[in-house]
Amino acid sequence: MKPPIVLILSVALHCAAAEPPAWLDTVKEIHARFKGTPGTFAQFGDSITVTMAFWTPLQYERKNASPEMEAAFKRVSAYMKPECWRAWKGPEFGSEGGMTIAWAHQNIDKWLKKLNPEVALIMFGTNDLRQIQPAEYEQKTREVVKKCLENGTIVILSTIPPRSGMARQSKGSADIVRKIAAELKLPLCDYFAECLKRRPDDWDGTLDKFKDHKGYDVQTLISADGVHPSTAKEFQNDYSETGLKTSGYTLRNYLVLMSYDEVIKSVLQPASGK
Repeated sequence: MKPPIVLILSVALHCAAAEPPAWLDTVKEIHARFKGTPGTFAQFGDSITVTMAFWTPLQYERKNASPEMEAAFKRVSAYMKPECWRAWKGPEFGSEGGMTIAWAHQNIDKWLKKLNPEVALIMFGTNDLRQIQPAEYEQKTREVVKKCLENGTIVILSTIPPRSGMARQSKGSADIVRKIAAELKLPLCDYFAECLKRRPDDWDGTLDKFKDHKGYDVQTLISADGVHPSTAKEFQNDYSETGLKTSGYTLRNYLVLMSYDEVIKSVLQPASGK
């Protein structure tokens, strides 16, 4: 007798869900070289990273979070060193406003020596759009990543959010990061794609429809300055589907949490993913 269609579908879905990430073997090899402290998580970037609106709020409030997100938070919170929630911010920790990948290129050796992070999230590119040509951006990003990998540091690459008036250039930056992640088989946090997926036509807080809102309190993903993610007051730390398409930092925090959790449960503590 043939098995029921529902059973076949159930088995197929289970197998699909169990499929390991494409970067798994590469990241395992990288981590085998690591000699530092487990649970150290560096975040290298510009003003979009150094701000306390990024990463830190997850520790305190997660309204309307899905069961999957809460499980990810529990795993990350138990594994990551507590100081990485908010103390690992500022130039000496690899994040500062106005900076580009050239700054990271100049300082990565110093950061790796000081922090020796087990995992590093890297997101530069927003300031680079006006200051650095794409070829140099790609070259220096590759070299910064290579330094991390040689140290045994797992790299999670992140695309930048779209920038008002520079949507084409922002996409170009995101394409470069995707290309590097694919070629080196590294985890990718595709913030750019997720912004456009949720708000394909009105992610830009400078649009006329948002003219009554000021600063970061705009109910779309990019604030009224057209550059930084928003922190719409009504949806701060609200991880409902509405919150994830309305507050730019809420969306980024969610995406990074889930990306880091995938590394933890797949490589750093594989038993926790069962």
